[in-house]
Amino acid sequence: MYGRTTSIGCILAVAAGTAVLAAPPAFAAPPPPVNSCGETGFDPKDYPPEPIGPGNPPQLPPLPDRVVIPVPYPSIELVPVPDPAPNNTRVQAEPLTDPCSDPCPDLTDDADSPTSGTGSADHLPFPRIEIDPQAEPIPIPIPGPGGAPGTPPPAPAVTAAEPGPTTVPPVEPAVGHVEVVSQLTGPGSENRTDKRWQVDGTDLGIMWESKPGEVAVAFGDSFGKGWEFGVVGGDDWRSNVLGHSTDTDLSDGMTLDSMVQDSRCHAAELLPSRKIKNWETTVIPTSGFAIDDRQYMSYMSIRRWSTIPGMWWTNYGGIAYSDDNGSTWVKDEHAKWDNLFGFSKFQVSTMVPAGEYVYMFGTVNGRAGQVGLARVPKADVLNKTAYQYWVNGTWAPVGSNDATPIADGMAGELSVHHDEARGLWRMTYLDPLRGDIVLRESNSPQGQWTAPTTLIDTAEYPKTYGGFIHPWSTANDLYFTVSEWDSYNVYLVKAELRSS
Repeated sequence: MYGRTTSIGCILAVAAGTAVLAAPPAFAAPPPPVNSCGETGFDPKDYPPEPIGPGNPPQLPPLPDRVVIPVPYPSIELVPVPDPAPNNTRVQAEPLTDPCSDPCPDLTDDADSPTSGTGSADHLPFPRIEIDPQAEPIPIPIPGPGGAPGTPPPAPAVTAAEPGPTTVPPVEPAVGHVEVVSQLTGPGSENRTDKRWQVDGTDLGIMWESKPGEVAVAFGDSFGKGWEFGVVGGDDWRSNVLGHSTDTDLSDGMTLDSMVQDSRCHAAELLPSRKIKNWETTVIPTSGFAIDDRQYMSYMSIRRWSTIPGMWWTNYGGIAYSDDNGSTWVKDEHAKWDNLFGFSKFQVSTMVPAGEYVYMFGTVNGRAGQVGLARVPKADVLNKTAYQYWVNGTWAPVGSNDATPIADGMAGELSVHHDEARGLWRMTYLDPLRGDIVLRESNSPQGQWTAPTTLIDTAEYPKTYGGFIHPWSTANDLYFTVSEWDSYNVYLVKAELRSS
């Protein structure tokens, strides 16, 4: 659950009331969206409360049904090492003859659908206090069976420092109309991911062109049958899943043609995780790209989520690769950036090929870091010693923590896209101080970058995070995905851009 702790702005932006009398249309929230199969989705936008006046007094928000008080307790957890081999069983989906039928009713019965935790109509007039004992694992490694045999590291690369001057920034982008185009995942979505692949709740939606005419879409922590909203884990917890789309008309949403499956109607976990708090809670994708027939995915190994909003602790940031168009993946054991003392850079990275290089933009763990930059020749993506880091105007073969920021401010959930035709770089991210998802542009990866321009104001779209650019966006239409915590699903958003 990449977004289980939202930004400070997201937390403070909450709905301000409910209607009791008829109001002008401008203040009336529309009914929730309905897909073409008649299933109800979720609208992530907040609508202004009706004006207070005669016969319409201010309304206090309803009390919750229950208040849960977590009580941690220590628990010894034995962790066999090395990691077990991944399950690479894969199956092809059966043909979808009727898009509105349930292809696997025995697996996605409505009785086992996720619950929102909103309570029932017969709740008490005051909250019920519940104590929730929560294990705080103390992991202890022990020898275990299995694990892939080790491979020798690549030969050390010898590179010299090169100048990396900045460029004049382009005209600051002006953002016009912004709207949610469609719900991409979950119950009520047009893709019906809950019925087709048992993905009831998920987030992120990181996109890259996997091959001409096809876009890969990587999602984070995903939950299926028996999932209860707001509860991490369950019997069908997958740390990440992957879909593919060939939809070129994004004006009405994005169709997912398929997802990588490990069994009938079930999306596969691509990069396995141990799912042990304080050891490796989960493994989250952060970007993807393709070079020839090989797919690459950057990811972060999450040690634990923090109780501080917008923070988490990683073990390392790494790179995985796939030679079968994303069906199975290998975590490269040498392409890792360890998180020493919790402050190492390039823990949350996004990687973009351009020209002769792949550029890696990255921050420390969490959403409170500045953006650093590295580059590596395309042939050496998995050779950590071949990386050069941008340090005050120089591409230098130094340690990753020597990289200097390429832009002011802090960034979370970074996404970068290179428009090769125009030579323009776009960067979107969640600004934790503004509480906005913002856009910046540059004529080079190292900048100078334009000032942040708001794409999504979380006062208008509470509890949203992310902002991952669709690679087929145009100069005037920027498409990107956001995640919404209340529904814990992914949405496609369109922003109209114009010249200032």
